[in-house]
Amino acid sequence: MLTNWSGNHTYAAARVHHPATLAELQDVVAGSRRVHALGSRHSFTDAADTDGDLVSTAALPEVVEVDVDRQVVRVSGGLTYGRLAELLHAEGWALATMASLPHISVAGAVATGTHGSGDTTGSLAAAVAGVELVDASGTLRRVGRDDPDFAGHVVSLGALGVTTHLLLDVVPTYDVRQDLYTDLPWDVALAELDAVTSSAYSVSLFTDWASGRVAQVWLKSRGTEPPAALLGAAPADATLHMLAGADTDAVTEQRGVPGPWHERLPHFRTAFTPSRGEELQSEYLVPRARALEAIDHLRRLAPGFAPLLQVAEVRTVAADDLWLSGAYGTDVVGLHFTWVRDVPAVRAALAPVEAALLPLGARPHWGKVFLAGAADLRPLYPRFDDFRTLAERLDPDGRFRNAFLARHLDLPAG
Repeated sequence: MLTNWSGNHTYAAARVHHPATLAELQDVVAGSRRVHALGSRHSFTDAADTDGDLVSTAALPEVVEVDVDRQVVRVSGGLTYGRLAELLHAEGWALATMASLPHISVAGAVATGTHGSGDTTGSLAAAVAGVELVDASGTLRRVGRDDPDFAGHVVSLGALGVTTHLLLDVVPTYDVRQDLYTDLPWDVALAELDAVTSSAYSVSLFTDWASGRVAQVWLKSRGTEPPAALLGAAPADATLHMLAGADTDAVTEQRGVPGPWHERLPHFRTAFTPSRGEELQSEYLVPRARALEAIDHLRRLAPGFAPLLQVAEVRTVAADDLWLSGAYGTDVVGLHFTWVRDVPAVRAALAPVEAALLPLGARPHWGKVFLAGAADLRPLYPRFDDFRTLAERLDPDGRFRNAFLARHLDLPAG
């Protein structure tokens, strides 16, 4: 019985395939009535499930090929970001951002719009310069930024095919230092939110929403110089985990010690189980202009959901032009929840949260627990129907469709 990482979802697929060659993958796709790509199983939803055949690309040959002139890397989609980062760094190259977990697969993270943090940094998907995928006919297709439908192919939820390789923008390698502050009062954070989130290359604020304070602020700065002090907050005098009582060996190096980008930008080390594992996660990406309203709503709603919350995180992401991206057309503030693993209770708690946030333009993270259906989501994505049209054109028989796509994108199985 195959489950996702947290154990809250059991996959319904009849079979799971692990092709070792492109030809084997093409045969699986062409020979399946219903098929869907499976990544590293870090989604908290059924986005990567099917009632037919699941197919993982993790056994395909490992590819990390840097084009120095174009400053892009061609990478196999089943590779994890942790592994990719190590190989890139060894060749003197880097990514602009990483998510909090390095354990996630490149293709899966891109397809669900996963992101790190930074006022001027886009999501992981924003770095994509090209997509290679096996389409519904079993044919390998290559789509680059010059294709008129490219922006619909990146955050695609597996609806267009099985991604085999991606081209990602790279930059020369760089160092990052990580400094933590504690007990930042919310009234100070709100009055100076722009200053706080721009005080380092990547900034994360951890809170319980109910206590009147931001318990921890994680500042990740490019280079070796310390960030400016945060007024109203105290510098941490020890290594901290954002979850009370959790093992600090799991988190990346703190206390201002500079080191390689890939060993500081994620919150967690590749060799350790991130967070606690037994949890649920939700996240809503709110247009930056509405962030203060959204935060005010969550602070008022906190007494109702606080007993279910392990920790909440506030991050920022720069705008992009990808049709189903949470940051499409606008800079956003990500409001992230790490819950206890109680699915019915969390879903009940999300009802008032979504009632408050969705009218502000908040878009749920596709790979995390949320309630909104297609009717709720359509107004939030200006290219929503363009994506549906693209999916129907490229997969007219619904080979890649699943219950998630029917529920949230109104793409019923063929």
